[in-house]
Amino acid sequence: MVLASALASAHDAGAWVVVVGNGVVGLWALGAHRRAELRGRALWIATAVAEVAIFVQVALGVAYQNVEDIEPTQFHTLYGFSALFGVGILSSYRNQIRDKVHLLYGLGGLFLMGLGIRAMVLHR
Repeated sequence: MVLASALASAHDAGAWVVVVGNGVVGLWALGAHRRAELRGRALWIATAVAEVAIFVQVALGVAYQNVEDIEPTQFHTLYGFSALFGVGILSSYRNQIRDKVHLLYGLGGLFLMGLGIRAMVLHR
């Protein structure tokens, strides 16, 4: 019971980390597409942290589901796993459009944020 409660709390908090984190790095990358001074290592570290948060969030959700033996709504699961695939798709296009990589990650970060918002709305 304590484990389930801890997992539920972590999953709830993690949702905000995913949404806010990907929103911030998405806007930052869009700014970096226009202004070179916003580019740099810090942007890519923050982007990696925001994207890793998605993997952690999905793992917490799956663990909570298994501990409580519950079935989440179909679309909640769809949006969570779509975010995982989204991270992979962003990575796969990174080298193909090197000259527009900031635009890719800007729009991609906002898309991942949107998937997180949808998952949160459908959670309850």
